[in-house]
Amino acid sequence: MIQIAVFASGAGSNAQKIIEHFNVNNSAKARVALVVCNKPGAGVLQLAEKAGVPTLIIERERFFRGDGYVPELQAAQISFVVLAGFLWKVPQTLIDAYPRRIVNIHPALLPKWGGKGMYGAFVHQAVIDAAEKESGITIHYVDEHYDHGDVIFQATCPVTPGDTPETLAQKVHVLEHRHYAAVIEKLVVGS
Repeated sequence: MIQIAVFASGAGSNAQKIIEHFNVNNSAKARVALVVCNKPGAGVLQLAEKAGVPTLIIERERFFRGDGYVPELQAAQISFVVLAGFLWKVPQTLIDAYPRRIVNIHPALLPKWGGKGMYGAFVHQAVIDAAEKESGITIHYVDEHYDHGDVIFQATCPVTPGDTPETLAQKVHVLEHRHYAAVIEKLVVGS
């Protein structure tokens, strides 16, 4: 059984969909074995607890300048890492321990609208301000740069006149919830 760690910083709607996909629907080949969070009190921790998934709260200094919590991931037999609204850049230590086994979902079409500070409403406002006709999601491998690794999958939605960051976020969330878990499953267990 492939053990997945989900890293999240917030409410955890994507993490919840991933847990439901693998753990609740009883995937025989993979399961979410750990939720890793950098914010005590984040909603994702309660979601994990309700689903019976162990959690690990991490702190900045050790994550960036220490061992990246690789020993804890290895002790949990984690073989694949999924970022689901995790707002810290992944350190090289973790990238080296999981080469091409860390994926992220970005709420826009990369390579546009990515990089440091481009998350949540900031991304959606930038897309609207640029008068883009479409936005969407990008699922990509994680490398040493923000929102830079090889693209695995993209899906689009229209940007319509009158869209706000909130309405565009709702459209993007639909795409995230529809596609992320399925793409992860193809990556970790094959099609």
